[in-house]
Amino acid sequence: MTENEISEKIIGCAIEVHKSLGPGLLESAYLECLYYELKKTGLHVEKQKPLPLIYKEVKLDAGYRLDIIVEDKVIIEVKSVEVLNDIHTAQVLTYLKLSGCKLGLLMNFNVIRLVEGLKRLVNKL
Repeated sequence: MTENEISEKIIGCAIEVHKSLGPGLLESAYLECLYYELKKTGLHVEKQKPLPLIYKEVKLDAGYRLDIIVEDKVIIEVKSVEVLNDIHTAQVLTYLKLSGCKLGLLMNFNVIRLVEGLKRLVNKL
């Protein structure tokens, strides 16, 4: 399954969660509900997956964690903030670089329509 096909399923699940819950909850609530919906699709889904930082020949277990990774190909970063900032985008791009994944979805659930809080980010490898 390609990253684009996976992202279509992810976005469908995220819309379902947002329709059911609406804006205004904590990130952890959206994360758990999105994880639940994704698991129901039969995709391989991991949440809070540790992401080490490798600097030259040193591997640092720096405590980074991916909110959700699907099929070991697509990273999802869940937010519930007033506005997405450049630092949120930079965070996902860094996760893509460190993990070697090509596609990341930055999702802000604290919006009226989920499409307004969705950013698709590509690692140019």
